[in-house]
Amino acid sequence: MAPIRVLTALDHARTQYYHFKAIIIAGMGLFTDSYDLFCIVPVMKIIGRVYYPSPAGDGRPGVTPPAVVSATVGVALLGAVVGNLLFGALGDRVGRRRVYGPCLLLLVCSSIGSGFSICRTRGCVLSSLCFFRFILGVGVGGDYPLSATIMSEFANKRTRGAFIAAVFSMQGFGILASSGVTMVVAAAFDRFTGHPDPLDTPEAADLAWRVILMAGAVPAGLTFYWRMAMPETARFTALVQRDVLKATSDMGCVLTDLDLNAISEGEDAAAMPRTPAPFGYAPAAQYGLFSRGFLREHGRDLFGCAATWFLLDIPYYSSTLFQSQIYRPWFKPASHQNVFQEAYNVARFQAIIAVASTIPGYFAAVLLIDRTGRRRLQMAGFFLMAAFLFALAGPYDHYWRGNAKNAWYIVLYALTFFSANLGPNTTTFILRGPW
Repeated sequence: MAPIRVLTALDHARTQYYHFKAIIIAGMGLFTDSYDLFCIVPVMKIIGRVYYPSPAGDGRPGVTPPAVVSATVGVALLGAVVGNLLFGALGDRVGRRRVYGPCLLLLVCSSIGSGFSICRTRGCVLSSLCFFRFILGVGVGGDYPLSATIMSEFANKRTRGAFIAAVFSMQGFGILASSGVTMVVAAAFDRFTGHPDPLDTPEAADLAWRVILMAGAVPAGLTFYWRMAMPETARFTALVQRDVLKATSDMGCVLTDLDLNAISEGEDAAAMPRTPAPFGYAPAAQYGLFSRGFLREHGRDLFGCAATWFLLDIPYYSSTLFQSQIYRPWFKPASHQNVFQEAYNVARFQAIIAVASTIPGYFAAVLLIDRTGRRRLQMAGFFLMAAFLFALAGPYDHYWRGNAKNAWYIVLYALTFFSANLGPNTTTFILRGPW
């Protein structure tokens, strides 16, 4: 088959305004994803005080049971698995653009729904919250493959890795935003309620955590119009829908100075002979998913990418979503701070980690990915992450348990996030797209 001129032109196009616009459009989904996933940490502190009060005279504030925390966190990750598979398949079947908007709507609706988890009983509230967190996870999971694929198919070959890494770096700003919103909401409610006693949980606390969760709908809602205004990617239009002329026209509307000569109807037909397809559906692939042909061509790549991502996420998400346990020794005892102060302090430490290590790790990946290469950066990140985790876990019982307030413990903990985002957390996102 002859080379398709529009795709070759995209690979060699100069960096333009629309490339940066695409980074923002795709990145705001990742921004919202991380906001929604990580704001749950301080929210569970508030929920513990509101719905799990200690018996009278106990002298301790309420705490959410670990099983409930794990269920609330885990159900969103379970939804992400479903979302990855569902929206990934739909993106290949009906087009990236057609499912990109609905994916974002799921994030908006589930964020609002989480805040409206209103029932008469504690069990009903938490069940409703878990339901909407699952739907949220489906949206989060769907956004991952779509954002990576769309950005990689718009980007030029020279800076493709940096562009996709820049999209993924919006996660760091989402974590920072979730901390900032939580701190603002907690400080405002603390002042509004007159700085309540540590053992007294005002009714307003039941509103505070809902506001924090619903705020995640704002960035997603603001981006929806721009997502729907995006054209379909040229690679999907030309290779799957087999319409080279439309791919050329779409790219000509958003990217200037493409090195394209006139593409005639005859050249279009010669380059990609069309086959009829039902309205709204792409022609079937030459071999089915997980068929022998698929496994022969892509099985090793799929296994390698999935396995490294799996191995990364075990320490990464367990360290991130339960990180309040890491810096608990730095807090005042729960009985010496009220519900809003506790949420504020948890969010403040999250913000410190984000600014000191998470975001710099993303920036380093953006700068190095196209210079060092995906494989080298991933291997270096895994090695450094393993070294820092071993330094934390190996001597824990003999040293760190009695020196938990040692600043070096937090430094090593922060360096694990820098290493992850420099390497495997970013590279596994990039490797899923064409490069």
